[in-house]
Amino acid sequence: MESSAEEYSAFEQKVSRTVYFDNLSPQVTESVIRTALDQFATVKNVKFIPNYIGPSNLPQCALVELDSAKKVKEIVSMVGQYSFMMSGMPRPVRAQRAVMEMFDDRPIKPNRKIKVRWLKPGEPDFEVAKELKNLTRKHAAEIEFVRKLQLDEEEKLAKQQEETLKVHYKKFKMIDGIMADKTAHRLARKYNLHNQGLLLRATTTDEAQFIHGI
Repeated sequence: MESSAEEYSAFEQKVSRTVYFDNLSPQVTESVIRTALDQFATVKNVKFIPNYIGPSNLPQCALVELDSAKKVKEIVSMVGQYSFMMSGMPRPVRAQRAVMEMFDDRPIKPNRKIKVRWLKPGEPDFEVAKELKNLTRKHAAEIEFVRKLQLDEEEKLAKQQEETLKVHYKKFKMIDGIMADKTAHRLARKYNLHNQGLLLRATTTDEAQFIHGI
């Protein structure tokens, strides 16, 4: 059904206020997106683009409508300059301005006529259509390969972050221990650090290692 000029104009305005996010963690929800962007703009609507053919652990995509087109420009610029994470995953989010083709509910442009017909092997456009079909298949295979590499890299990075977190946890646990059992204070008195105008602090990793070494 053909849309009116007013309806199509309203849709164009909606597109101009929308940001397309991809490379989102599978754990990201609408509330997560709203919370992450609330500091920059008012989120009017969030629509995830479903993935019907890939595994569930692939990155998600979403169309996020904001309160103004100006905010769209600011957020796209910010995400392009800095690593913007959601849900604490080792996956920087990407953002770009939305385009009409991204919306599955886009209205038909007024006065636009589309004709569809079958092509026969002898027609000039048949080879062109065949080539486009082959390119589409090739492109899909390349995307799947890149996605597999990306998931492998993310899994490797996640393991590294987990190991780093464990190391820091042990160090801070040691700091809490020597502060709780007064070891730091006893060492300060023994080495007369207070009289020298020095305060024994266990607030950094290096200082904790210094205390532990004593």
